[in-house]
Amino acid sequence: MSSSQFNKILLDISNQLSPDELDKLKFLCRDVIGKKDLEKIDSGHRLFQVLGERCKLSADNTKPLSDLLDGIKRPDLSEKLNSFESLSEYSDDQPDEAERAKLEIATQLIAETLGRNWRKLGRKLGFSEVKLESISLKHPTDLEETVIELLKEWRKSRGAQAQTKELIEALRGCQHNLTADKLEDRLANSGS
Repeated sequence: MSSSQFNKILLDISNQLSPDELDKLKFLCRDVIGKKDLEKIDSGHRLFQVLGERCKLSADNTKPLSDLLDGIKRPDLSEKLNSFESLSEYSDDQPDEAERAKLEIATQLIAETLGRNWRKLGRKLGFSEVKLESISLKHPTDLEETVIELLKEWRKSRGAQAQTKELIEALRGCQHNLTADKLEDRLANSGS
């Protein structure tokens, strides 16, 4: 994804921020930017520019801004940023086609069966409590969508190293043996 497309997304996000939300973002950035420089910032796009200059925001590193947007209770803007990152993430750093097919099967089955215990799996996959909370805010009333989001974030973090065997081990590690068995059966039946 080009930097001009990334800048368009940032400008769009900036235009949707209220003055109060901009103040909250600036407050959250105090440690990164400093009070004197923060006083000069009067728009979202200027804030994003300064974050970029300080290597806290780029087209390949949108997580800090996504977390800030979640912090001011704007998951819609965070999702817009994550959608941009999702488009660019599936270019180079992904498992081969056969493994991606297995991961899709795994995602579907785990989302259907995991339920309220998704956080336990998230911890086993190495996510922090803050990241798990961020994931839960994206789909607060839909457990299946929350699990899909969890697995999407895991795949993004693992890149080409994302493997279904790692998911099966994590499921077994948090005592979801039935789900792990179902997944192994479904993969065997699919010929994957």
